[in-house]
Amino acid sequence: MKSVSLGGTGLKVSELCFGTMSFGSYSDASTAKAMMAACLDVGINFFDCANSYAGQGKAEAILGECLSDLDRQKLVITTKVCRPMSPDMNGSGLSRRHIMLEVENSLRRLRTDYIDVYFAHHYDPATRPEETLRAFEDLRRQGKIVYAGVSNWAAWRVADALGISAREGIVGFDVLQPMYNLVKRQAEDELFPLAEAKKLAVMVFSPLASGLLTRANADPDGPRQGRLAEARYLKRYEDRHNFEVARDFCVIADEMGVDPAALAVAWCAIHPAVTTPIIGAETVAQIAGYVAATEISLTPEQRARISALTERPDYEIERKID
Repeated sequence: MKSVSLGGTGLKVSELCFGTMSFGSYSDASTAKAMMAACLDVGINFFDCANSYAGQGKAEAILGECLSDLDRQKLVITTKVCRPMSPDMNGSGLSRRHIMLEVENSLRRLRTDYIDVYFAHHYDPATRPEETLRAFEDLRRQGKIVYAGVSNWAAWRVADALGISAREGIVGFDVLQPMYNLVKRQAEDELFPLAEAKKLAVMVFSPLASGLLTRANADPDGPRQGRLAEARYLKRYEDRHNFEVARDFCVIADEMGVDPAALAVAWCAIHPAVTTPIIGAETVAQIAGYVAATEISLTPEQRARISALTERPDYEIERKID
């Protein structure tokens, strides 16, 4: 597993990040530990989490159990704040009060003294960005977080926050975490150019489009499999054209002699703005398939052919192809 630079921070991370959203929901604690071990065996040192995963911090708690047996200083751990954590009127958002309470809960559950990247999970329209950024700055000064990140924000909001940080001399966002896959390419329009211009790291989630870009969902007329059998994920991808894209994508993967899941990850990873795709798994067996993405070398022609399936523009992809 190669290492890559996390934007302009100087920190090195594995070229794949393992997402722990399945911990406590799709995977129990023992399976989570086995998956962590499998990740470490192949050289993954980068693990992504959120306080809301599996509800009420359950994923964080399981990740914390795993970390208790490992050398924390060799690992890079992220988590997030914003989503509701209680029915209380102040139990969500990016207010200073909520952030200060939730970071302590996350540290306790993760059994660690610091979080490498702490994300604002969503935009909070009720809170001024200055309020959130100053809270993150104080956490950085206290040594509780090392870097700040942002997920699911529009590019103009990120740019506005970066301007505030520069003006006030306080912590700025170093890492972006947007959705990105072959059928959800909106990040290419503004977020990726912003990240490249400001040397921000980009961790992309859902490279498989919730399982759309796999053989299990390659039949446009067949039953939806895996997470796409769940209404909340199917709603995101239910357009028939997306399943036709999945069918054609699997044909290309078969012609190349590679697994579609690995190819979907490799396609994301090759974009010059992308630092690392986040892979997620529910079983140990799935991890090896996703890790195979690091062995796929896409030619410019192959990349262009895959990209043409969704008729979105490419951005100087050749810079990342030898």
